[in-house]
Amino acid sequence: MLVAIVGPMFAGKTTELIRRVERYVIAGRRAVVFKPSIDARYDPASVAAHNGLKLNAVVVPPDEGGVKAIYKLGQRYDVVAVDEVQFFPPALADVLNKLADGRVVIAAGLNLDFRGEPFETTARLMAYADRVISLTAVCKICGRPATRTQRLVAGKPAPRDSPRIVVGGVETYEARCRLHHRVN
Repeated sequence: MLVAIVGPMFAGKTTELIRRVERYVIAGRRAVVFKPSIDARYDPASVAAHNGLKLNAVVVPPDEGGVKAIYKLGQRYDVVAVDEVQFFPPALADVLNKLADGRVVIAAGLNLDFRGEPFETTARLMAYADRVISLTAVCKICGRPATRTQRLVAGKPAPRDSPRIVVGGVETYEARCRLHHRVN
């Protein structure tokens, strides 16, 4: 089974991933959690949610080598989880799809970048998934359900030509609804 947990920042994707993995561990299943080395925001050796929840993780580079490591090590477990899938190349979705034959795979990540454009890896993962859990956050401007991630530079929307990948938290990003999401 392949479960994809998607949505904007601050929607609770990592919290949901941790919750699901812990349920399987309590049931006696062997689980492994992976995270990309690029994400050291809260804890360099754990998958960590904005609310402080943590789970030990295997840290791998967000490249083809990391994808191969996930496949090789993942075969030894009943449950394989990967956080921040958008940082990995699209080949990760193919590997997780293969691992889902015979085990539970849980993967979480942003579905859209700060421009409102799909991340290829997440989109492919969603296509393969047996279940897609699409979470929303709360719009920082109006309080409605937020489906977008707003990147800010000096308190203003980031320019369209900004780098696609900038790791950050509340100092860099806000959850926004479709109406209040802006791209310069």
